[in-house]
Amino acid sequence: MTLDIIYKKWLSIQPLSEKEQSMLSTRFTVEYNYNSNHIEGNTLTYGQTELLLLFGKVSGEGHLKDFNDMKASEVSVRMMREEAVNKQEPLTQNFIRTLHHVLLREDYTEYRSLPNGVQTSFVIHAGQYKTRPNSVITRYGDRFEYASPEETPALMTDLVDWYNEAEKKGELSPVELAALFHYRYIRIHPFEDGNGRIARLMVNYILSRHGWPMIVVRSRKKQEYIEALHQTDMVVGAVPSVGAHATIKQIGSFLKYFEKLVSKEIQTDIDFVTRKDEDIWWYDGEIITTKSKNTARILRMMRNAPNITYAELTASLGINSSAVQKLVKRMVEKGYITRHENGYWRVIATSIV
Repeated sequence: MTLDIIYKKWLSIQPLSEKEQSMLSTRFTVEYNYNSNHIEGNTLTYGQTELLLLFGKVSGEGHLKDFNDMKASEVSVRMMREEAVNKQEPLTQNFIRTLHHVLLREDYTEYRSLPNGVQTSFVIHAGQYKTRPNSVITRYGDRFEYASPEETPALMTDLVDWYNEAEKKGELSPVELAALFHYRYIRIHPFEDGNGRIARLMVNYILSRHGWPMIVVRSRKKQEYIEALHQTDMVVGAVPSVGAHATIKQIGSFLKYFEKLVSKEIQTDIDFVTRKDEDIWWYDGEIITTKSKNTARILRMMRNAPNITYAELTASLGINSSAVQKLVKRMVEKGYITRHENGYWRVIATSIV
């Protein structure tokens, strides 16, 4: 099914009820922040992310920086959403730098070990363009250079000026605009850290600004994302300034990936609000599929009675206690549920019913 058809399906179910809008928004808050940060190495689980962002609570193990990064990520999402509503104002570099400052919170020192064992350090600047070169080692072992610190300000000026002009012309669709902005931005890599997270925030800024649903790049599909960028780099070439001015025709591989991603995410939103069945439960953008219908029944019972006991579950399901314990253990391992120290269950999976 093509992107245009899926988008028309999305429009056909508008307007959503307040409950549907609220549940979609809540789901996006958890899934976007969890996945965008997980891609970059954040160690918080899906359940920890939900508890932190929706209830302001901390549980389990985790680095303090990961908790702080996750909270800052949600603040940056809220800022992006608020800015996207203001459709009369053009995009500015100041907004991008401010978004970056909110995301990173403050300057910090990064420590690294060189191949010869010598320790080195450098300062990561929040809200400021890079002062030192940056690059990445591809999975093929090559070093891929981004724009130099010296050329970054001019390239960012070109990027923002191009975007505002392209938006006015209307020759590119919102999806094409978002994909091309993402690619050009990544080739500049204007900051010393947080570039991937800013790129994904800006994609949603552009989509939301044009009335499209916001999307999540799933960490479980990170390799597809990276490979689409790599394949496009091979077509565009290694010169950063050329990549920063790539055309829509040149980024065919990334655009194909991106359109498929947007289609999948919109279809997921459609299914989430329209498939109203008590046996359908969602976790991180996917319907939970199991061989046993008892999984959905357990989730319902735990949601309705968080203090339910194994004995009560066994009696209600009509199966032996060993089978119940195995099902519950598997659901805990999958992240669908967790148990508080007081013995109460917390259901992390979501149902629209």
